Amino acid sequence: MDKTADHPTSTRFRVSDGAVRRLREIIEEQGDPTPTPPGLRVSVLAGGCNGFQYKFALETDIAPDDILIPAGETHVIVDPASLDLLDGGELDFKDSLMGAHFTIHNPQATSSCGCGTSFSVD
Repeated sequence: MDKTADHPTSTRFRVSDGAVRRLREIIEEQGDPTPTPPGLRVSVLAGGCNGFQYKFALETDIAPDDILIPAGETHVIVDPASLDLLDGGELDFKDSLMGAHFTIHNPQATSSCGCGTSFSVD
């Protein structure tokens, strides 16, 4: 049974091609035998050096009010409260000399820390 069929989707938060590729690689590396591959949950939590911080986790559990954003053969999972703080943003994947990581381009962030994992809004 497809657990994702009854969930809303959104165009308020996008997923870049680079993030889709890296997510596919991670799922393939895990070799998950389940028929439905895990999705990447993107959450915004209180805390961090600027007020809010991003959290990323592979998950198969989807809450009834979660929003799913298509990402190739899988999806990005965002709860409604986090989506409000990510509105208009994009999940991307960066691979540079400073390291490889998922990152959020968030037009609502008025400031962020140097590593990009925490942000504030007005």
